[in-house]
Amino acid sequence: MQTISLSGREVRDAVSMREAIDAVRRGFVGLAGGEFEMPTRTALRDGRFLVMSAHHRPTRSAMVKTLSVNFDRAPAITGTVVWSTLDRLDHLVADAGAVTTLRTGAAVGVATDLLAAPDADRLTLIGTGGQARDQVRAVHTVRPLRRLTVVGTSDARARSLADTLRAELDGTEIRIATDPAAAVGDAHIVCCATPVTSPLFPASALPAQVHVNAIGAFRPAMRELPDELLADGTVVVDELGAILEESGEIIHALRAGALARDDLTELGTALTSAPGGHGRRTVFKSVGVAMQDWAVARLLADKFLG
Repeated sequence: MQTISLSGREVRDAVSMREAIDAVRRGFVGLAGGEFEMPTRTALRDGRFLVMSAHHRPTRSAMVKTLSVNFDRAPAITGTVVWSTLDRLDHLVADAGAVTTLRTGAAVGVATDLLAAPDADRLTLIGTGGQARDQVRAVHTVRPLRRLTVVGTSDARARSLADTLRAELDGTEIRIATDPAAAVGDAHIVCCATPVTSPLFPASALPAQVHVNAIGAFRPAMRELPDELLADGTVVVDELGAILEESGEIIHALRAGALARDDLTELGTALTSAPGGHGRRTVFKSVGVAMQDWAVARLLADKFLG
């Protein structure tokens, strides 16, 4: 029996964003097909500590992730991902911060590939924290970017992030902004990755055709998107049970009557039925589910455990 332990750097070196997107896409389809046993995650201290688990029935494998979240430290997310299977004694333990940002980006890549216009090439990223880089990497993987606008409350942090991304986005124009409402006005794709408690922009600030990803708010008191956007667009979510329990945007819109439960489509279902979204506003709302972590952990297990 052996236990392989992987640092964040080793996770990054082993799994490309393209691999993660493909694995997470397969995972969402499998989730819709009933392949997973996946309880709603345990949240302690109002989401500061999270425990997530998933069992994939066809492969007899499971993943358990334990992490802590503190936006006042860097990195904000720390913890471990443990992967195991009934068919062997070996285990894999990986850095939860790297797995979480990678799989969250991958889910956005899957949704953007499905819902954004085929020629979309202008991204506005709102947020400069630990999730930001993988949001851009994922979108760029499925929709090569001609222009990126980085929006942050701190000009210094936005410029630092832009400098980091510039080395990876050869040929992409990168701009800095501080006003989210102004920055989304001509975007093709918007990524929101902030822990805010009120909407980042009014729906009227968006163009008539745009795809919006929102991954920053993961508790009922947090909210990045306005009700009007959710009422007006096609809304796709990662998993309905988790969204109804944890997504502040969806909970608020449902209570306000701006949205009905039947208006929500799970991403796995959307991937197999391919609802049309091009030509109007589309939204992908994610709070993150354990299947995504399992998908990346399985890639790592295949590479390191054989």
